Amino acid sequence: MPTLPSQEKPDTNSCPHTPGKYFLPGGTDNGNCKANEKEREWIRPDTPSKCTWKLGKPLSASPHRHTTLKAKKPEPLKIMPSILNKVGNTPMVRINKIGKQYGLKCELLAKCEFFNAGGSVKDRISLRMVEDAEKAGILKPGDTIIEPTSGNTGIGLALAAAVKGYRCIIVMPEKMSMEKVDVLRALGAEIVRTPTTARFDSPESHVGVAWRLKNEIPNAHILDQYRNASNPLTHYDTTAEEILQQCEGKIDMLVAAAGTGGTITGISRKLKEKCPGCKIIGVDPEGSILATPEELNETDKTMYEVEGIGYDFVPTVLDRSTVDQWYKSNDEESFALARMLIREEGLLCGGSSGSAMSVALKAAKELKEGQRCVVILPDSIRNYMSKFLSDKWMIQKGFMKDDDLVKKPWWWNISVQELSLSAPLTVLPTVTCAKTVEILREKGFDQVPVVDESGVILGMVTLGNMLSSLLAGKVQPSDEVSKVIYKQFKQINLKDNLGKLSHILEIDHFALVVHEQIQCEYDVLHFVRGNL
Repeated sequence: MPTLPSQEKPDTNSCPHTPGKYFLPGGTDNGNCKANEKEREWIRPDTPSKCTWKLGKPLSASPHRHTTLKAKKPEPLKIMPSILNKVGNTPMVRINKIGKQYGLKCELLAKCEFFNAGGSVKDRISLRMVEDAEKAGILKPGDTIIEPTSGNTGIGLALAAAVKGYRCIIVMPEKMSMEKVDVLRALGAEIVRTPTTARFDSPESHVGVAWRLKNEIPNAHILDQYRNASNPLTHYDTTAEEILQQCEGKIDMLVAAAGTGGTITGISRKLKEKCPGCKIIGVDPEGSILATPEELNETDKTMYEVEGIGYDFVPTVLDRSTVDQWYKSNDEESFALARMLIREEGLLCGGSSGSAMSVALKAAKELKEGQRCVVILPDSIRNYMSKFLSDKWMIQKGFMKDDDLVKKPWWWNISVQELSLSAPLTVLPTVTCAKTVEILREKGFDQVPVVDESGVILGMVTLGNMLSSLLAGKVQPSDEVSKVIYKQFKQINLKDNLGKLSHILEIDHFALVVHEQIQCEYDVLHFVRGNL
């Protein structure tokens, strides 16, 4: 259910999803947190679900408000009241080439969720959460919507907020693409970035920061996609019904990737009721822990590039009991299949669509001729133009081999250690922001590594980010520079060639070389010009 204001008492009889407390002081840190430390008042996104849904239980016994999807007949084109009316009723498209190339005998279909108004499946839950909160009297004109998200839910909420007139603040990890940030800003949302490496229960995580903001801003609400019953309900009521109508009730397998889990939970519950023989396949990226059995999640990998799916906790709304089998996806196959869907089928989809399709091509091998597999394609290529759509990004990340047909400059294969690298400038994490800005301006640098007293690199700080943070009031001049640190940065070995470094510098402004040396675009240009 949507988060209630702290002063209101919850009606625990109306919804089994909502715990008796809306604010758990300190969360997992309750023993170490004083009652007045509001920044640690939060609700865990992985609280045990109290959902009463059971297969075979009549819909009339549900405590929730359900919507009915009417059978769609061809209608004349007409003017829509607002863009929010373009959420839902996404097309089902036959995959004509890829299935045959991989030897599938069954019919392969794609539910193209990137045709929603905001470009992703998350538009559905965003609109439903907002409308349900309005109907419950929780959201009122002038209120603020805050949401921790990997981006797509944020875009859906920002879209609804723009149309309906709410203030919107989106908290998202640094890993997420700049395209998502740009779209959110264009929609009028305020953006807060958090370290990708922060655990979900850390105060620095996107969840922790969102709750701190909610406690500080009057009339602010976290609709909480991880716990909100409206998330799976909208897929149960509409997405699944659309699939059933489009397939005329004939579905033998459904493949969907899991993030919050609302999509696969809502769809699978309805399909289990209407198509008992349909096999539900869940997709979880390597490095995530959503799959079962738990042995599937055993890996040394903790970071993956695909966005919008997988988590380091199991969201409350994810019902894994309705998933018949889980598969783990990997970045290389995901991006390869996403690019193939674009090239071979003309479907301008995102990376997680490739994850779902890569698994479908394996799972659907068990299906026979005349059977049907439906794959959910969650979002579009719009959010990833500078990522997997870029050959250079794919090469830099190791997902593609360098194209040997392209003529390379004379310096391409020269090693990095041949550069005349200057001695590195570093700062300690305890140095103030004001002092760091002074040092960078004095030395003429745009960025500097932050190292601890033992010389271990903690991250990078950039002049631009520090100045914007200072101007926005996010940090004070007297604050330690560790507050504006980038913990993600590109590394390169001394034995790597300048071609690899060149690819990095085409995307990023700097890279760190082992042995604690740093080089930027100037060093490479200086070396090349000096040898012409």
